Amino acid sequence: MKNTLRVAITFCAATAAASADVAHAQARGPAAQYWVDLSTSNVSIPGMPEEGGAGLGGLMGGIMGGNSFGGSMGMGGRGKAMDTELYVRAHPGGVEGTHAIPGGMNMGPSLLLLPHRPRNEQGSVTRDETPERAEKPKGRILLYWGCGDSIRPDQPKVLDFAKQDHAEFAQFFSSHGAASKGVQGRAGHSLWPNERDSKRVPDNASLEGEHAVSGNGVPPTLKFNVGAANDFLPKVQLKTRGAPKDGVQVEWNTMQHARGYFLHAQGAAEGPGGAQDMIFWSSSEKPDNGWSLMSYQSPAQVARLVQQKVVLPPSTGNCTVPKGIFDKAQGAMLNMIAYGNELNVSHPPRPEKAPANWQPEWTARVRIKSTGMTMLGMEDSREAQRDGRGQAASEPVESAAPVSLPDVANPVKLLKGLFGN
Repeated sequence: MKNTLRVAITFCAATAAASADVAHAQARGPAAQYWVDLSTSNVSIPGMPEEGGAGLGGLMGGIMGGNSFGGSMGMGGRGKAMDTELYVRAHPGGVEGTHAIPGGMNMGPSLLLLPHRPRNEQGSVTRDETPERAEKPKGRILLYWGCGDSIRPDQPKVLDFAKQDHAEFAQFFSSHGAASKGVQGRAGHSLWPNERDSKRVPDNASLEGEHAVSGNGVPPTLKFNVGAANDFLPKVQLKTRGAPKDGVQVEWNTMQHARGYFLHAQGAAEGPGGAQDMIFWSSSEKPDNGWSLMSYQSPAQVARLVQQKVVLPPSTGNCTVPKGIFDKAQGAMLNMIAYGNELNVSHPPRPEKAPANWQPEWTARVRIKSTGMTMLGMEDSREAQRDGRGQAASEPVESAAPVSLPDVANPVKLLKGLFGN
């Protein structure tokens, strides 16, 4: 039972990382498949310098589920990032390839693709697998949802670790998210970035233009064009106003090519008996822990979620975190994702009514998202961003006081402690 539950929770907490691509296990399939993931990230913490965002983004990426193979996927620091993955059916062990990119990327004429080797295949020392005796955590998870001034009736939904009801745990961590297939860093697939080519994607990079992928076993026709609708999304610019005890008003600039938005906040507070309570809130009109929704979703899935009022429509530019949810929290972080379009191309192009046995020579997919993060309840005005000497944070400051970040619990780590490593 314990193993079954562990699998269920791992699936719910990291759907994007655990999704399987059955096409790769088939004997037949396209000669080559190519995936491109585009992400734009922004960490807006008043008083935090630009270089401070990367470390905090990495922390939250680990909490919300980032990649595990060393690329830039997930919730990184500030700016644009791209991850690519090539599969060649004739060479399942991987090939050295090249991705010719348009000049607007400002990254040179091409990117090098190298076969991915898991760390244990590269001669790394395997860690001791001796199971540790973990103390069972105490406390609860409190789940809230919905935008508005006040907490909705019948909230929060509470999960008490002391009960250890297996069915309740599985139900609590279910989610409406269903991440689309894209870059996953599978063994033998050729990736960029990699150990030989990991140049940074500049802030002015644009994917618009012609792209071509080449390599041993890659069809020479693997070329595709990316238009403005499938380019990087802008940065999420979050502005907050108000304190958690009164309700926090959140505003952002809508994006032309966004399909929808989702917000998620997480904090921690002392609960009954001194145990720690983890507090989750999401902008959904239905209860959802939000973990799987902080990742790429297909346009069709986003459209369904907008209709179900789980995801906010693309015209939405504000949401209020109800008062009283985080008023006793030691600190809370607010995360937002904007879902972009998805480009799917193949050669030959897929017929409108493709027969069941239709098989293209190659396929390519481009996914887009933009994520933002800020501390919940920290005013975004110039007055609230002044340091002790009365200077605005937007003005040069030689030695600003360090920002005190909340001690937010890692839910994945906490659950591993509950059910064993």
